[in-house]
Amino acid sequence: MHTTNDPRVNARFSAPGILTRWRERLPVTDATPLLSLGEGATPLVRAPRLADWVGVDELWLKFEGANPTGSFKDRGMVLAVAKAVEDGAHTVLCASTGNTSASAAAYAAAASVRAVVLLPADKVAAGKLAQAIAYGARIGSIRGSFDDALALARVASEWDGIALVNSINPFRIEGQTTGAYEVVEALGDAPDVLALPVGNGGNITAWGLGFRRELDAGRVTSLPVVIGGQAEGAAPFVHGSPVDRP
Repeated sequence: MHTTNDPRVNARFSAPGILTRWRERLPVTDATPLLSLGEGATPLVRAPRLADWVGVDELWLKFEGANPTGSFKDRGMVLAVAKAVEDGAHTVLCASTGNTSASAAAYAAAASVRAVVLLPADKVAAGKLAQAIAYGARIGSIRGSFDDALALARVASEWDGIALVNSINPFRIEGQTTGAYEVVEALGDAPDVLALPVGNGGNITAWGLGFRRELDAGRVTSLPVVIGGQAEGAAPFVHGSPVDRP
């Protein structure tokens, strides 16, 4: 086994995880298993050249790719899976074309429960499912769109012992508020502006909620202006209507 004394590596793997670090601000009870794969505590990187290009005094990048499965989804998923286990679930289920499936499968494996992923047939690159498959998820494909897969997942989650862990699960949103807490802890206040990519709006909702709670608790002096961006070919919030073929 390879070992290292590099404090950056050791600190990363000894991180307590968000359920322990932010327990007092999350719906964690004595019955909630304190799952962790080392999520959270991601770097906040100052980007002076990018700040000059944008025309601002300071610009910081929150590197969520440093989470265990490579995305911010781990923040919400660890709490969603932990609460599912607390509630007696034996299976976690999601509709996904990528990051959500990887995160669900990883935390299901950590919790020793089954992960099932539903996806639209022939519309997902195999590489996007590599992590989910590696973590032991069961993959099911259906004819139709992602929305069709999610609709089926919602029906299936009504069965006993199955928990839906897509972002409509409120614990996903709760877990993702921790990104805002970390930014406030690092900067000492909320930023003037928060810019995030937007898919279905779950993450931007979570960050906004996190900063609102920080304001209510007196830990920040104001709320940031929130800017969301969507890809041109998948921008339902921009266009005001669903996108049939994103």
